[in-house]
Amino acid sequence: MSRTIHNSLFLALALAATACGPREGQAPAAPSYDEAAPPRFIGRQACEGCHETATANWRGSHHDRAMEQATDATVLGDFGGATFTHFGVTSTFSKKDGKFFARTDGPDGKLHDYEIAYTFGIDPLQQYLIRFPDGRLQALNVCWDTRPKENGGQRWFHLYPKEAIPFDDVLHWTGIYQNWNFMCSECHSTDVKKRYDAVKRAYDTTWFEMDVSCEACHGPGSNHDAWAHARRAKSSTANYADLGLAVRLREPEPATWVMDPKTGIAKRDRPRISRTEIETCGRCHARRAVVAAEYAYGRPLMDSHRVALLTPGLYHADGQILDEDYEYGSFLQSKMYAAGVTCTDCHEPHAAKPLPGNGACVKCHLPATFDAVEHHHHKMDGRGAACGACHMPTTNYMVVHARHDHGFKVPRPDLTGSIGTPNACSNCHADKPLSWSIAAYRKWWGDKRTREPHWSLTIAAGRADPVAAAPALAALIADPAQPAIVRATAADLAEASLQQALPSLIDALSDPDPLVRDAAIQALSESDPRIRAKVLPPLTEDPVRTVRIDAGRALAGAAAASLPPPERRRAADALAEWRASQNVDADRPEARLNLCALDAELGDLANAEVECHEALRLAPKIPGPYVNLADVQRAEEREDAARATLRLGLKVAPDSAAIWHALGLALVRDHRPVEALEALKKAAELEPNNRRFVQVYEMARKEYH
Repeated sequence: MSRTIHNSLFLALALAATACGPREGQAPAAPSYDEAAPPRFIGRQACEGCHETATANWRGSHHDRAMEQATDATVLGDFGGATFTHFGVTSTFSKKDGKFFARTDGPDGKLHDYEIAYTFGIDPLQQYLIRFPDGRLQALNVCWDTRPKENGGQRWFHLYPKEAIPFDDVLHWTGIYQNWNFMCSECHSTDVKKRYDAVKRAYDTTWFEMDVSCEACHGPGSNHDAWAHARRAKSSTANYADLGLAVRLREPEPATWVMDPKTGIAKRDRPRISRTEIETCGRCHARRAVVAAEYAYGRPLMDSHRVALLTPGLYHADGQILDEDYEYGSFLQSKMYAAGVTCTDCHEPHAAKPLPGNGACVKCHLPATFDAVEHHHHKMDGRGAACGACHMPTTNYMVVHARHDHGFKVPRPDLTGSIGTPNACSNCHADKPLSWSIAAYRKWWGDKRTREPHWSLTIAAGRADPVAAAPALAALIADPAQPAIVRATAADLAEASLQQALPSLIDALSDPDPLVRDAAIQALSESDPRIRAKVLPPLTEDPVRTVRIDAGRALAGAAAASLPPPERRRAADALAEWRASQNVDADRPEARLNLCALDAELGDLANAEVECHEALRLAPKIPGPYVNLADVQRAEEREDAARATLRLGLKVAPDSAAIWHALGLALVRDHRPVEALEALKKAAELEPNNRRFVQVYEMARKEYH
């Protein structure tokens, strides 16, 4: 049974809103200026008087309009009786008595009238949120395209234009993957508390301000406000460290970028000493999952969130964005990040916009060298002259939203030929064969760039055959010159070849970057308990929560039992934190299955079964709960029940390789070789790249033939 199942969409939509009973903008108590109390949220009105320019830039921004009450001023879609049909379901959008309504298919498959509670986003699309009696807010997946009509906008469209999404599908707008409380709220409002009651199975989600306001990034502002009042009153400000700010986003001594005339590239006059600004942005601009109920401003991102690695399905092998990955994971790979660049070096933080054109790039890249035909080999007024066209190619998400890759990579059409990753040249010149792009590239740059080694070759090899790639993966893990997220990804892949990579993984446990430490823990979690007991106990005291709790999880069971009492207590404390991190998302089947796996490993099969059944209730059409429940029933020596569970799972997920594989093993145990072989073959055919499924089928085929 898998130890940890990460949230499958890792905040897929990242749009936002809130549920019943919001507690917004409560009037703060009168400030006290003589001593610093614990900081409280006080609302942006307290900021506007001193920060007029920042407020002006923020107004009308994507942050300002991340979520709003549905009114004539905020609703951009056509609610004048417009209709939209998607796979036989016709939705109608109307307005009555000043309220906005969508008539569409509900959780029973029938048409109902739903009042629009909130708008969600403004450009290039707007979604609409609908409140349900159990405190959920659900995001309609029929959206309004806000782009100008001449650009294809001003129309209704569906987020899954080529798929029928029936009412009982997890992607239906009433399903768990369109749930605002979990999927979106943290990143579209300020000081959100999800407040899910697992007993009542209901939400009482609250926020302090509806949109992404000042304190969403700067933290609760009461002490800063008190500091400002004390300063004006010429009172003592000695008790207010760092101006009373909850978190200081900028470094104490801001860096200056100094142009190097030889290279044409500017360098910082001092190294970056803090990642606070980048990780504050990363809280919402990363593919990640929440591991703590309370967000601590200024703490490392991984103290409250689990950051996704460059895994298949999320990223291409060279780290380019594939799924909806946002910016953080790409930026961590970049030479810009390594050089000390921060988000606000390129983006005005309050308007959240970069300078137009190549403006942000030429601040640090000499225009005469880089904004020139000799560099980009395109017409100066053409699309190819834009820095982003080559170094920040876009991918469309949510149908119409073009997102720039923030890896700032040099295009490599040769890698397209060797490992199948996309390249910016072929993206623009889609009418030309790959050979044309490679030839042009070599004409301009020669063979030097294509001969340069690139870590993507190791990642691609590790994805294809981690055992054969083990030496290369071990070398990549140990290479401090490579980005931490890349080395962490190599560690993740090395789990399949533990013996060969073991020394590198153990060394990685002391890496300065928590991404690498945590990936090493995860890879070692299936190693011999004696190895875990020897190398993991110090990590249960790691200052970063995700690292600490994953060490506790990896030590659970047999490994912890062999520890001396002090280390066993620390491991137990870390494991308790891990369990609490799963309960943060008790409304998610992934978290329930993680708890099921832990309870089963610890021998609490009754509670493990309860968690599996709750996961099934939350998501009856995903395969995981059926496989895990069958594992628990097998451990309880209820083989008949296990087979029945798996067959039930195949009725709702007939193309699940995991269920077919589990059923095949169950039939082997029941001494039914013909049926077992058919099931194992089906699993291997459905997932031919799954080495375990293929190997087990081949072993069974040899055994039974």
